[in-house]
Amino acid sequence: MQHHLETIARETGISLSSISATAKLIAEGGTVPFISRYRKEQTGSLDEVQITTIRDRMLQLAELDSRRSAILKSLEERNLLTPELKKKVEAAATMNALEDVFAPFRPKRQTRATKAIERGLTPLADWLQENQNTDPAGEAARFIDAEKEVATAEDALAGARDIIAERVADDATLRGAVRKIYEEEAVVSSKVMYGKDEEADAQKFRDYFEWKEPLKSIPSHRMLAIRRGEKEGFLLMRVEVPLDRVVQQALPLFCGGGLRPSHDTGGKHVSLAVEDGCKRLLMPSMETEARLAAKKRADETAITVFAENLRELLLASPLGEKRLLAIDPGFRTGCKTVVLDRSGKLLHHTVLHCTAGSNSQQYEAAVEVTTLLKKYEIEAIAIGNGTASRETEAFVKKLKVTLPVITVNESGASIYSASDVAREEFPNEDVTVRGAVSIGRRLMDPLAELVKIDPKSIGVGQYQHDVDQRALQASLDDSVRSCVNAVGVELNTASKQLLSYVSGLTHSLAENIVAFRNENGAFASREQLKKVPRLGEKAFEQAAGFLRVRGGAHPLDSSAVHPERYTLVEQMAADLGCKVEELLTSEAARKKIDLKRYVSQDVGLPTLQDILTELSKPGRDPRKQFELFSFQEGVEKPSDLQPGMKLPGVVTNVTAFGAFVDVGVHQDGLVHVSQLSDHFVRDASEVVKVGQKVQVTVMEVDLKRNRIALSMKSKPDLDGQRRTAPGDRGPGQSGNRNPRPAAAPSNDWFSQAMQNAKRK
Repeated sequence: MQHHLETIARETGISLSSISATAKLIAEGGTVPFISRYRKEQTGSLDEVQITTIRDRMLQLAELDSRRSAILKSLEERNLLTPELKKKVEAAATMNALEDVFAPFRPKRQTRATKAIERGLTPLADWLQENQNTDPAGEAARFIDAEKEVATAEDALAGARDIIAERVADDATLRGAVRKIYEEEAVVSSKVMYGKDEEADAQKFRDYFEWKEPLKSIPSHRMLAIRRGEKEGFLLMRVEVPLDRVVQQALPLFCGGGLRPSHDTGGKHVSLAVEDGCKRLLMPSMETEARLAAKKRADETAITVFAENLRELLLASPLGEKRLLAIDPGFRTGCKTVVLDRSGKLLHHTVLHCTAGSNSQQYEAAVEVTTLLKKYEIEAIAIGNGTASRETEAFVKKLKVTLPVITVNESGASIYSASDVAREEFPNEDVTVRGAVSIGRRLMDPLAELVKIDPKSIGVGQYQHDVDQRALQASLDDSVRSCVNAVGVELNTASKQLLSYVSGLTHSLAENIVAFRNENGAFASREQLKKVPRLGEKAFEQAAGFLRVRGGAHPLDSSAVHPERYTLVEQMAADLGCKVEELLTSEAARKKIDLKRYVSQDVGLPTLQDILTELSKPGRDPRKQFELFSFQEGVEKPSDLQPGMKLPGVVTNVTAFGAFVDVGVHQDGLVHVSQLSDHFVRDASEVVKVGQKVQVTVMEVDLKRNRIALSMKSKPDLDGQRRTAPGDRGPGQSGNRNPRPAAAPSNDWFSQAMQNAKRK
């Protein structure tokens, strides 16, 4: 264990003492959010990213040790383990190095080399390597044996070359050297499969029909796009280096002087075997390894981008507890409309024909909306951003309402509405009602609602189905857990889905908490958590600080101060001659606290500073304050866009090559990375985040391909704009979130309906 900790310290630059303390806390069951927030003295104030890095690297090194043990066991069972070999196995610092050491001894399927060995040609192979300046004809003749299917001297020499070729491919030194060549010099190429270039489904990969790029610099999204094209049978992908480059590396290791002999000697046969081993065995093996390594790098980048986007979406500004009218817009089937109280409880639901249908239907919808607004004292209106969103927004605004009308990103709402979670919450309502409820609730509190949906269904990733699914799930779970604990959870209102992401709580414990709450009523204090079945001291320690009890028995129950520090805060209050409540309300009282007086072996200044900050704003939501946003009026569909238009928009997805922006036309536009700023941008995430409000200029509108090019430059060059690089949208990625049906009938139904009403 100690040498692993030293390895991590060397790789990360984090002090060994901090890594050791973190490793110990993790081994004791500590979670990343808990360690980061409440154990700063032990770790040296490491943040969540650093702690996660330590945790993940420890797991990787544990896997390396597990594989090392398996290899040693295999060698020992087959009586192949020598002291020298054992030393090499134990010294291997990476998985590749370990597999290279094991390669010559790995149990193999029947190969040309194993057949030659069975025919007794190993001594001839040894002789060729040791006598490279000698004519091998006489020696080879000694191995002619009809029973062993060695009919001629040439058959014997061919078999010996096969043995040497396999030695070349298994040589650990050579594999390490060639691996570096692939890492630095390999080229990724792709070609269209024969006969596939005219197929309609292949056209999304047409940028890669003839493509070459250095392996070490290929972006994640292009690697994943090419691999997807290969998987679907439209592309042929290769990762290659010149054969001579590899052979030149191998010859010095197996041939005296590293040259190809020109005359018939043992050396000539060895050089032939070297070339064969490189071409037939080593290079295919290295190509496979390089492809896997490139895929892993691409996955890591894509997963990181996905996780960062998800974090921004989860931490989006909440509107807060408001009485809402939430509308899931539609044309033919009408707009599914629900009324929610300030806690998100469903009070009423109906279907309104706001955007299509007869004038009388639209008039009835106007009357009903007005009635609902008044009856339920609605404080805000939420409209999903799907099909008919802008038309529904226009309908509501024609009613001259003074309430905030807010467009809500509804990605994943349909997934939620058909889920077990939704059926459990609303067993008597259909999917349309559940979807509208989700739209309203995610406006109130995006985090609390979005945790009910599989993160992969929220729509802020790229190639999420192509990357390592286990690694993706682990990363997204970490992101959700980090966000939930950063914000904190109201114990008496949280769903079991939200509670399950709290530090120290499992899904079953979250269910037990909700069951206990339903049976016994609201929790009166954090301390009461200990009465929940199966929630032990460790789970309480990890979770309590992140759970809030508004109006709890102890004044600090609604804060992020951990119960283990209540006594400390009470001592601070006693020393000042006041109550804890006064420390929460009086800045003057807090200023009198001398933190240095309370430093101890267990509590240092970092924790004391956190406590003081929390006392000033107990239970403060770290998310930004909600800001109203409106799309440009009159711009509702792609055909309304013209180059040069300047529009407000919302970033919906950030990728390696740019950002997708919703400008209110049911189809996201792309701001290529080269158009994100007046200065050079290497990484789009440095400039924009998901949910960010931005101003964009329309550069180009391609209605046939459903593509909109946007710019965030102060003075974009409309004539000489940089075109999107091949594959920069990804196969089939047009940004079209909701296929748009034919437009609804256009008529001034409102004026006509009002005139009819006056006549009556």
